[in-house]
Amino acid sequence: MKKVIEFKNVSKAYQTGSNVTYAVKDVSFAIEEGEFVVVLGPSGAGKSTILNLLGGMDYVSDGEIIVNGKKISDYKDNQLTDYRAEDVGFVFQFYNLIPSLTTYENVNLMKDIKKTAMDAKEVLALVGLKEHLDKFPTQLSGGEQQRVSIARAIAKNPTMLLCDEPTGALDSETGIIVLELLQKMSREYHKTVIIVTHNAVLAETADKVIRIRNGKIVAIEKNENPKNISEVNY
Repeated sequence: MKKVIEFKNVSKAYQTGSNVTYAVKDVSFAIEEGEFVVVLGPSGAGKSTILNLLGGMDYVSDGEIIVNGKKISDYKDNQLTDYRAEDVGFVFQFYNLIPSLTTYENVNLMKDIKKTAMDAKEVLALVGLKEHLDKFPTQLSGGEQQRVSIARAIAKNPTMLLCDEPTGALDSETGIIVLELLQKMSREYHKTVIIVTHNAVLAETADKVIRIRNGKIVAIEKNENPKNISEVNY
């Protein structure tokens, strides 16, 4: 498979006076196209820092990040803006939908960001929301709002979907629906999906598990036979 993401000895440090604190230190890993990856660790381990660096929302202190052969760790602000618009689909714990826009309009916004964005109606049908095009976010359940958020990320047709605790605000039943959708994006549509979570159960469903603690990777595991989301006791 094609390698799409590489972290090479990446560190992110913050300095306060003479004190230097590392959010992540000397982190290295690779992710292949279409992989369903779980970055697993407790709160404060450095998971979100990895996501922010990969998503072009923060700068490395040391090391290299390479995406599709391009060293994004050397990018300037304007280059990172283009990178986020073209290559990254974000899915957060909180949905960040625009309340004054309908479901369709929230997803169709991607047309303003990327000319090659997918058709909003097609993507909403893909996530099971074709009957809710004209509804506003307040008229949707939490799970439906998260599916709109995922549809918006998919519509951009990005290189990767970056998901930061995407089920953190959902009940377990709704969370399973959302996770099944993300797994489907990887398995059937060959999207590279990276989920940051503290939920160890998800490790069983991933193609690759990156375990992080205290800003350092403690293990990288590949599952030869990952489980379906529906098979685990979520």
